[in-house]
Amino acid sequence: MIGSDRVRNIDIPDIREYTDGYGNRITRLTAPAGISTFWSDCIVEVDGQPDEVQLAASQIALQDLPNETLTYLFASRYCDSDLMGDFAWKKFGRTKEGWSRVQAICDFVHSHVSFGYEYGRPDKTAANVLKEKTGVCRDFAQLAISLCRAMGIPARYVSGYLGDIGVADTGFDDFCAWFEVYLDGKWYTFDARYNVPRAGRVLMVRGHDAADVAMITSFGAYELTGFRVWSLELADNKDEAALLQSLETRPHPRQRGLGSQPGLTAWQIDT
Repeated sequence: MIGSDRVRNIDIPDIREYTDGYGNRITRLTAPAGISTFWSDCIVEVDGQPDEVQLAASQIALQDLPNETLTYLFASRYCDSDLMGDFAWKKFGRTKEGWSRVQAICDFVHSHVSFGYEYGRPDKTAANVLKEKTGVCRDFAQLAISLCRAMGIPARYVSGYLGDIGVADTGFDDFCAWFEVYLDGKWYTFDARYNVPRAGRVLMVRGHDAADVAMITSFGAYELTGFRVWSLELADNKDEAALLQSLETRPHPRQRGLGSQPGLTAWQIDT
């Protein structure tokens, strides 16, 4: 990482950080009345490789799972896996355990749920998604997580940046949600929304579900009046000093689209 990915605000001097129970770095502050603007900028170097695929990764029997993974078998606020046992076993009970079963769950969620920002809402649970067949990326992830947990596979929610690296530029950037499952002694990345290995994921937070890793948790009323995320691939031929200098000028939204250029591996993130 080049530069600082800390949350910034020019009008609030007392910005503190702490580490939550999942190992996520959380920013804590008291915002004054009126308009507050928060942002972060950084450059992240990634290996450029797509998500790891291990078709032979096996499922670990419940009695042999490490203690620290058991919490990711429990139902949570948005992942109501306790309601999905019958459906999950009827739908996927004949699939091969391990990677094949998780992939079958991803295939189902990917084809069963229609994506659209108009379908997102803060009280939507995995059971709602299964019934309504619509959602945003967090809903795809939470439905897949719930089905995995219902079948004894530890699964956890992940949120971060996913730019258009190695794929067609969609013209719109956002935070993205995916999930991880514990197979064969290791956590693996799965993405029920896109359902293909992707390069350039920049992980921000992990938790049981979106309630643990919300973008903003407010103890008081607020109105979100503006929100923008963009991610740009940068040429891999600049030295660190030049990259740091580039952070002095915030990129303009019209610069989006660089993600489709070949041969670029560094990625600039701005919120």
